[in-house]
Amino acid sequence: MRRVRYESAGGPLFLEEAPVPEPGPGELLVRCAAVGVTLPVVRKVTEAAEPVPLGGEIAGEVVAAGEGVTRFRAGDRVTGLCFGHGYAEFALLHEAMASPVPDDADAVTAVALVRGGLVALGALTAARLAPGESVLVTAAASGVGHLAVQLARARGAGRVLGAVSGAAKADFVRSLGADDCVRYGDDSWGDPVDCVLDAVGGDLLTPAVAALAPHGRLVAYSSGGGTVRAYDLLVGAKSVIGFQMRLIARGRPDLYEQWRQELWRLFAEGALKPAVHGEFALADAAAAHEAITSRANLGKVVLRP
Repeated sequence: MRRVRYESAGGPLFLEEAPVPEPGPGELLVRCAAVGVTLPVVRKVTEAAEPVPLGGEIAGEVVAAGEGVTRFRAGDRVTGLCFGHGYAEFALLHEAMASPVPDDADAVTAVALVRGGLVALGALTAARLAPGESVLVTAAASGVGHLAVQLARARGAGRVLGAVSGAAKADFVRSLGADDCVRYGDDSWGDPVDCVLDAVGGDLLTPAVAALAPHGRLVAYSSGGGTVRAYDLLVGAKSVIGFQMRLIARGRPDLYEQWRQELWRLFAEGALKPAVHGEFALADAAAAHEAITSRANLGKVVLRP
């Protein structure tokens, strides 16, 4: 099979021939029809000390199941997060991370909707969003952010704002239902909000905390790191909540399944519309990464093996 690899930190991505992997206990072997490109994986290529497998969201057909798998069998269509080599024609997916794909949805839709939607829905749940409250979403045009904007509205937010890097993205985010957009470099992000969903981290944490109203909550689900001053939280009785999807998938499969069903229901009702920035061949994985690093993407970036 073909897969994408690199040999040194920041090094070029290239295609190689590799044997089709064998599923171990609890694993599914999936023939990949679509692979989602995520910012954490893009960052690993440049930041990890040693080369790591290029994982990510995958969607496709189960070819074989390992020992102990009970929920899926060969021929089933699934999507989920692969922690091994995911930029490939075949990939291994742990059963706990796998979700079925409805018959009326294609692989690209599944990759654009499920994982990013689960993160967005989980972040909103962690924020304890109450009907009528206001929400600000950073990286609002990203694969997760553009779904978070729509989900905040679907869950009853009274005001939804997006934080973006440029005017083109602002127009895109408004088309999703956001009331308004702010830019990262603005002196002020307008009226304070009850919740901030932050997918950026780093230096953006300071203005994100400043954007919170008293008793506001910031949910951090970024791989970008960053530091929050305790005093900035103290003066407004604000809080910062960390969220990681992997802990939910492995520790709360009931909640994972509940959120997954909500996503597909909202999609079927037309209340949630995943956007795909572009589809790239495996050989063009470097161009797919560039769409992420240059902040050019509006929605999800997808590889098509």
